[in-house]
Amino acid sequence: MADKATSSAVESLLPVELGSGKVKFAQGIKAGRWVFATGLMAQDFKTGMAPDVMAERLPHGGMPKREKEAARIFEHIDAILRAAGTDRTNLLRTDQYYTTVKAVPPYQATRRKVLEGRIPPSTSIAQQRFSLPGADMNIQAMAAIPGPGFEVAHLRHAHLAGRPTSGYSPALTVGDFIFIPGITSLAVGDEPRRNGVAEAALMTQGTQWAGQPIKLETEFIVTQRMVQSLALAGARLEDVVHAQVYLTDREDYSAFNEAWTRHFGSSGPTVSIVPCIEHGLAPYDGKIEINVIAAKPGSAAQKRHIDAGVPTAFLHQPQAVKAGDLLFMPGLMAIDRDGLVSAAVVDPRQPFYSSSAEAQADCIFGNIEKLCAAAGTSFSNVARVLIFLTDTADFYAVYKAWERRSGGRPLPFAAIEVPPLPVPGATVMIEAWAYAP
Repeated sequence: MADKATSSAVESLLPVELGSGKVKFAQGIKAGRWVFATGLMAQDFKTGMAPDVMAERLPHGGMPKREKEAARIFEHIDAILRAAGTDRTNLLRTDQYYTTVKAVPPYQATRRKVLEGRIPPSTSIAQQRFSLPGADMNIQAMAAIPGPGFEVAHLRHAHLAGRPTSGYSPALTVGDFIFIPGITSLAVGDEPRRNGVAEAALMTQGTQWAGQPIKLETEFIVTQRMVQSLALAGARLEDVVHAQVYLTDREDYSAFNEAWTRHFGSSGPTVSIVPCIEHGLAPYDGKIEINVIAAKPGSAAQKRHIDAGVPTAFLHQPQAVKAGDLLFMPGLMAIDRDGLVSAAVVDPRQPFYSSSAEAQADCIFGNIEKLCAAAGTSFSNVARVLIFLTDTADFYAVYKAWERRSGGRPLPFAAIEVPPLPVPGATVMIEAWAYAP
């Protein structure tokens, strides 16, 4: 019998080959009772974006392009869920990336129609571009295969609900896990506001030395929004196992981390801190969005920190967290204690004889492999891979590093182009989750 640490316990769903480079893409992954659909665009998996969606010769002869785009993506999601033996009523979260905020209303209108009031916790972020020209949306989804003790429950709360146009639940539970949507400083109800941001999250008008704006906004999100959302499921901040943080200002990384660790210290969740474009969040002047996953208090999914000696870019940032049968790894870069690893530094005397992106990806995937082994699982059980690039043209080099290390296993990826990363010279950041039964 194969050893658990070296055998695969996940199944690729609807794998396809993309482009002349034969990129093996897993449209979905089934891992135990979890289903992941990662990096879906309105593509035909043969020529790129589906010709009927783009309608280049008669672009306004039918439905608006972005509505067709959203509808096609949900068709892909439905096909993946059927292949796994579940359906859209069991969606747990969706992560939406857009190339323009103009794509948000048509996507959300389509989502409301398709999901019929059962919209799971959601995160929507505007970024620079994706791996297919013409794509304005790139969607990731996570679902459950329900069973006794593993039913999906949407939790409701009038004050914490998303905007009426969004309609997502402020919290959702399944098994031992709690899913919380992306939280911003968006004013709700009759809260005083400025350009959509709650006044309580901002410095007093006319003052410049009253504090750091990102710290004030982070404090507001954590204490006035996140705490309440977690409380819907009987959880507290110490129950959070993983977080994604999106920042619009590249100067805010350290200040955010100070505000965050004030609440979580070094025993907190894994945290992916990802740059996004200016004005790329729901509140026009918002600087930060945070989504989290938590474990139910006292459950078997209580977090366990994993140490494999992998360097992280931020003080007190955990290398990985195992909770239940999932292993969460934060957005990793190819770094050591001094910054970008030497293998990825471009030699200015011979700049075209190596690929920095491929060297970075190889280092990151190597670290993911170490973390999986330290958690008692395998690199072959990686189930969700978010690849953040400062230049989408680097994707194929990253894929080749995956191909070598995975033995050609289909990659369950989303490739998102983002503004500059927090480490000088770093152009690749990868967040991965693995199944760890």
